[in-house]
Amino acid sequence: MRTRLLLLVTATLAGGCLVLALTAVLAQRAFLMGALDERVDAVAHGVTGAARHRAHPADLAFLGTGGQPDGLLAARSDTGGTVLAAAVVRGDGGPRPLTADQRAALSGVPDDGSPHTRTVPGLGAYRVTVLDTGGIRVLAGLPLDDVRHTLGRLVRAEAAATGVVLLLAGGGCTLAVRWQLRPLERLAATAAEVARVPLAPDRPAPFARVPAADADPGTETGQVGAALNRMADQVEAALAERRRGEERVRRFIADAGHELRTPLASIAGYAELMDRAPGPLAADLARRRIGTESARMTGLVENLLLLARLAEGRSPRTAEVDLAVLVAEAVRDARRSGPDHVWHLELPPEPPMSVKGDAPRLRQAVSALLANARVHTPPGTTVTVAVVTTGGHHAVRVRDDGPGIPHDLLPAVFDPFTRADASRTRTGLSEGGSGLGLAVAAAITRAHGGAARADSVPGRTEFTVEFPAAAVPLQAASSAPGTGRRASRVLGSSA
Repeated sequence: MRTRLLLLVTATLAGGCLVLALTAVLAQRAFLMGALDERVDAVAHGVTGAARHRAHPADLAFLGTGGQPDGLLAARSDTGGTVLAAAVVRGDGGPRPLTADQRAALSGVPDDGSPHTRTVPGLGAYRVTVLDTGGIRVLAGLPLDDVRHTLGRLVRAEAAATGVVLLLAGGGCTLAVRWQLRPLERLAATAAEVARVPLAPDRPAPFARVPAADADPGTETGQVGAALNRMADQVEAALAERRRGEERVRRFIADAGHELRTPLASIAGYAELMDRAPGPLAADLARRRIGTESARMTGLVENLLLLARLAEGRSPRTAEVDLAVLVAEAVRDARRSGPDHVWHLELPPEPPMSVKGDAPRLRQAVSALLANARVHTPPGTTVTVAVVTTGGHHAVRVRDDGPGIPHDLLPAVFDPFTRADASRTRTGLSEGGSGLGLAVAAAITRAHGGAARADSVPGRTEFTVEFPAAAVPLQAASSAPGTGRRASRVLGSSA
């Protein structure tokens, strides 16, 4: 890149110098040729005036009278342009007649009074003109040697000057380009260092960063440096997320194995008890416990399968579901399961809170939130369930005044097998959770295009799930029979 840039700069400078030199040469040539043409015209008029006194057409004796410039070429021709006599003035020997070949080179010059260029053998290039005054045709000319010598010296001087300028400019440009490319060299070194960092997730290594001086977005190089830093940040974030994901998978497998091992151990123990039971009461107890543990293990496996299906992106069945009725029924069941809690339900009377989704799964998500509030808060806790509409979404909010969730646990509260510590666990509780309820609720919510979040401080914990509202025709919503009565029944069942 540096070589190409130097070649480009040098070619640009060379082209500029060439244009300037050519312009100067052409201007100087035009000036010298104009001055020479003026001299030729003056000499031609002088020669024509002297020739008027010579009656013979071939008489050039007037050239020897003195006062003629050195190198003056004069000739007399007939009306057809044929040269009758021609001579050249030499300062050392007076006029010298021209040979036939030299006269032939001067034949055919038009008598228009304009200067023309002719090359005379043995004499070189001349600037000549022909004047016709009263039938007297006289050709006069001056050599172009002085003009050509002057232009030659000018070209040589400009070539030398151009060479010096190019050398100085090339050296300066080399230094400037090397200085300007130093940030790019540092960027390349940083990129090479980043490329050498191993991407093994078990041994993460920090990526090098471009210094702040080389990451100024006000320059092109700085923009590249800033982009490289952003890329390093994103790669590090992706690797960190990958490590967290792998850690979650390992923890998930370990927790799932632990949760499955517990009921299996219980089943094996009670099965052995049945074989060795001394009486029917012990055998009946063992059968009941085996059934309980089997049901627990079945529920755990079903939740794991549900999480796997939802993680694959399978779309749930869609039908129009009245979220208000669904929540009211879930609260009624929660009141039966947790009579030692105080349950409140807040519903708007109109219109129906319609969402599109799978009713059993939606019911499972809401029930999981209610079960979480029931299981992980002490008796006497007030649980308030509200269904509200905000910004085209229907939201279910489950709020309790229990001890709250630890701050460090809150970000992972929707992860599988996450359990609260003793501050959210009922003392002497015989019913234990597997840590999948909130994970299942969040997964079902996301599968329906919604979102789940949790906020908690001591004395106030609130879980919220939002679902996109289904479009319900206004006439159907207002004229549906029993709409108002249904809202009254819902409120009455939860009071």
